[in-house]
Parts: sequence; structure tokens; C-alpha cells
Amino acid sequence: MQKWYHIIPKNTGLSIYVWIIFCLLPFLFIFRSSSMYEVAFGILMTLIFFLSYRLSFVSTSEWVYLWVSVEMAISLVMTILFGYIYFALFLAFYIGNIRHFGGFLSLYIVHLTTTLVAITITFITEVDSLFPQLPFIIISIIGVILLPFTVRYRNQQQKLEGELENANERISQLMVLEERERIARDLHDTLGQKLSMIGLKGELAGKLVPKDPARAVNEIHDIQQTARTALKEVREMVSNMRGTSLKDELIRVQQIVEAAEMSFTQEGNPVLEKTPLLVENVLSMCLKEAATNVVKHSNASHCHVTIVQQTNEILVTIEDNGKGMPESIEPFKGHGLQGIRERLEFVNGSLDIQSMDGTKLTLHVPNVIQNVKKEDYS
Repeated sequence: MQKWYHIIPKNTGLSIYVWIIFCLLPFLFIFRSSSMYEVAFGILMTLIFFLSYRLSFVSTSEWVYLWVSVEMAISLVMTILFGYIYFALFLAFYIGNIRHFGGFLSLYIVHLTTTLVAITITFITEVDSLFPQLPFIIISIIGVILLPFTVRYRNQQQKLEGELENANERISQLMVLEERERIARDLHDTLGQKLSMIGLKGELAGKLVPKDPARAVNEIHDIQQTARTALKEVREMVSNMRGTSLKDELIRVQQIVEAAEMSFTQEGNPVLEKTPLLVENVLSMCLKEAATNVVKHSNASHCHVTIVQQTNEILVTIEDNGKGMPESIEPFKGHGLQGIRERLEFVNGSLDIQSMDGTKLTLHVPNVIQNVKKEDYS
């Protein structure tokens, strides 16, 4: 269910150093015993507990309840013989990780009942040894009551957040695919018939040149007119695409970043000169996705965007001073990076990632100059 190093619980409200102390405290309680047999028995029980605890994280469901039962028995023995009740907190954390609600509830009730019984028996028989620990015992009981539910709800929240992130990435991929298919259909409908006509008229003109030059000239004029009409329709199609300018998107990105209580700075001119609307739209979508990642995942306090339009390419850089990319995430796979890369590839662009003292994403797009001439619309 989890890896071996998760034996020391995380995100439970207690520092990892406190859990390390809980791991070492049993030996302090054990060595207070006068008998060597009790000391040897206590050390053996402690080692068996942690071995069982380790196995409970890696075993299949058939064996989990066996190891938990062993851990409960050892916890009871350690409480009654040595007054050490803090193994109950480790058990409470593990029970919170049980996915099946029936198993979780059964183990929770059994663990809470046995822990209260063991503490009661120990108080009756050895009140002098437990009374100095009374504040810590009360805290431990509260932990046994609340910790399983806290861990369970936290795991469910993380699961839902992961599913939501995967769904968003999938939606982003589907949107890119749908946009590609739509553009392909529009281009086919717009250009397919006219290109076929240009091809047929070109073949006809080639055959008519030696036989009927005047008619060949007319066919060539028709070819030129058809080409102008096709070019005009393509430009109208691109201009009618729903898109956002980089300047407008940058304003929204600033609002998103500052709403997350992060500072925002911008460098460069967001107004791109003679850049096709499709390219600017792609850059705007990628910028928005990158800024969303900074807000959601970076834990940063500052975000900086740089826009540079060079002769050969357009560079958009998004930098933050956060925790950087986790090593467990493969390049271009996590946090919507695959969708950003696919969008850029659609316009022959690329994505670079640097993760050191924060994360730096650089969007590269060829600087395609859009020239508009009057004769193209004649």
C-alpha cells in the first residue's frame, strides 16, 4: 500500500522527529525493568512490532489483518507490562490507510477498545508509573480517536485531486485533438475542392499551350483567381478562429497569480508584430496552463514572465521560485506539460524545462511573419 519509508507517518500534525522519538522511547521504558528477561522480551516485542508494521504496508489484503492483529497484541503487551502506549499511534495511522470502509471501521473500533482497556488496566495496576505521563496519555488517546479519520480523509482528498488533475490533462489532450480535427476539416473543405480544380486546370493549360495558346492563357487566369479565392478563404477562416491575444492573456495570468498571493513581474512586449492569430492563440493557451501550474503546484512566492520576439522565433519564459519539479515526474508528463508540448508542436514549436531553485518553462515558436498584400484580396 505504501513504501517502507512511510513507516514514519507524514502530514499527521506531528513532526517527523516526534515519530522518531516514539520509535526510540520503547527502549527507555524497557531498560527501566529490573529483570534481564523483561528487557530481552521487551526488545523482542519492539522488533517484532516494527517488522509486522513494515509487512502490513507491503502485504496483500489477506495478510494485512494478521499483521495488524500482531501489532495490536504487542501494543497491549507493551502497555500493560512497560506502560508504553505510543505504539497505538502507529496503529492509528495505519488503520487510516485501510481503503475498504468495512475493514477500516472494524479495525478502528477494535483498536480503540483494546487501547482504552489496556490503559485502564495499567492505571489500576501501575498508577504511579503512568500518572507522570497523564498529559501525553490523553494526547495519545485523542490521536487514536481522530488520527485514523484524519488520515483517511486526507488520502481520499489526495485521490480526488489526482483524479481531477488526470481528468483535466485528458480534457486538455482531447481539446487539442478536437481542435486539430476541426482545423483539418475546415482546411479540407476550404482548400480541397479548389486545389483539385487548380490541378485539373493546370493539366488542361499544359495540354492547350501548343494547340490553343489563347485558351491556355484563360485557364491560367482562372487558376490565379482560384488561388486568390482559396487564400482569402483560408485567411478568413483563421481570423474567425476564437482566440485570445497574448497581451490580454497576460493580464488574466497576472490576476490569477496575484489572487494566489504571489508577486508577478513581466518583461518584454506582449504585443506581437505580424504574428498569425493561430500562433498567438497557442502561445496564450500555453501561458495560461503554465501559470496555472505555478499557482497550483509550485509553492512559489513569485512568478516572472518574459516575452521576446526575435527574428527567427518567439520566446515566452515562465519562471517561479518554488520547489521545482518532483523527481518522480517524468519530463513533459506531469501537470499538463504534455498538453503544452502538443499545442506547441502543432505550430512547429517546442518546450524546454529547467528545474533548479524553482521551475523555468521556455516556449519556443518559429516567428512566422504574416504579410498582407492588397492583391491577395483582389
